[in-house]
Amino acid sequence: MKKKVVVTGMGVISCIGNNIEDFCASLKAGKSGISKIESFDTTNFEVKIAGEVKDFDPSIWIDKKEARKMARFTQLAVAATAQALIDAGLMGEADAEGKRPVKCNAHKTGIVMGNGIGGFEVVQESMKKMFDSGPSRMLPLTVPMMIPNEAAGNISMMFGTKGPAYTQITACAAGTDSLGQALDLIRSGRCDVVIAGGTEATITQFAVGAFQMLKALSTKRCDEPTKASRPFDADRDGFVIAEGSGVLILESEEHAKARGAKIHAELAGYGASADAYHITAPDPTGNGGMNAVLNALADAEVKPEEVQYYNAHGTSTAINDPTETKMLKMAFGDHAKKMKVSSTKSMHGHCIAGAGGVEAIVCILAMRDGFYPPTINLDNPDPECDLDYVPHKAQQGEINCTASGSLGFGGHNGVVVLKKYK
Repeated sequence: MKKKVVVTGMGVISCIGNNIEDFCASLKAGKSGISKIESFDTTNFEVKIAGEVKDFDPSIWIDKKEARKMARFTQLAVAATAQALIDAGLMGEADAEGKRPVKCNAHKTGIVMGNGIGGFEVVQESMKKMFDSGPSRMLPLTVPMMIPNEAAGNISMMFGTKGPAYTQITACAAGTDSLGQALDLIRSGRCDVVIAGGTEATITQFAVGAFQMLKALSTKRCDEPTKASRPFDADRDGFVIAEGSGVLILESEEHAKARGAKIHAELAGYGASADAYHITAPDPTGNGGMNAVLNALADAEVKPEEVQYYNAHGTSTAINDPTETKMLKMAFGDHAKKMKVSSTKSMHGHCIAGAGGVEAIVCILAMRDGFYPPTINLDNPDPECDLDYVPHKAQQGEINCTASGSLGFGGHNGVVVLKKYK
């Protein structure tokens, strides 16, 4: 019999809220966090908008000296983790060095953090210094700041966890895949507690320019940023890049109950697959994503008709949205047209590897507060996208079972099933 795995803590940093309750309020209000880029001069860029995190002060969560040694993606992850540990009641008292070791068996506490790109702002600055002035002028901590595993490494050091500290790098599916890997760690007995989710901070000249060259980003509505991300709409023209981190504290039910923890939800199942098709485009048949959904449902021992809400990958790109619609129809059959589906990327943009953690939190909040998050900007539905995407406004309803899917460059597909805890 599989161990039941539960969620006891949540933390989020995003362009629509830097804590769980502000984030939830924005979801309910259908509020967009997309705005004109302020972190660099976009004069020579077609892309001028993004989901930038505003009013983020890392010193709230991290000693200023330590924060200077971290790239932004790591700062976001540490802050979201601190929130989640506090929520779970696992944050320890600060020691002389300002670190706060977890209040549980450190050797049985693991980390799985999704990240796709690492510290691009560090790479960009050091490369410029190297070419302008030579390697002696590069940032001394370039390597430990830029590499994707440093989010997990810094979380481990900050909170004293001594179990496995993994980094999942499967592009846009990384946050969801991290939850799946954490689920397996707990079920296997290797860990009692796992800090899991994703983080990304990609709003730099280099990253935006690189995605712009792929023709993947929205450019049509740079004067109306809040209307630019429009999943499933016939007038969509690309995704809106965003930064953020979503972190969950996962525990075995036995461990959580033994310490009297508040339980938010059950992480019931996970499924993954590979398209084996193309380096950036999903398999247009939808078969790869369908298999990930079916694997997740089977793992959760949930029938398709039990899923009431599906948080879609829903990137607002020409190929993703009809492909994902097709995939859901194949996986859920007739039920696909009965369940609610939405893409909250219409509000918080695409956080790349951070998306899976952020959107799993969306599912939990939807169950907690009984609402279906909307897909805003769905003014002119694409005829190929004909499911119930909860257009414009949130809808009320009791929700007991949800699923969230992420599809990444390279053909990586990951899906989790989350249930209301009973």
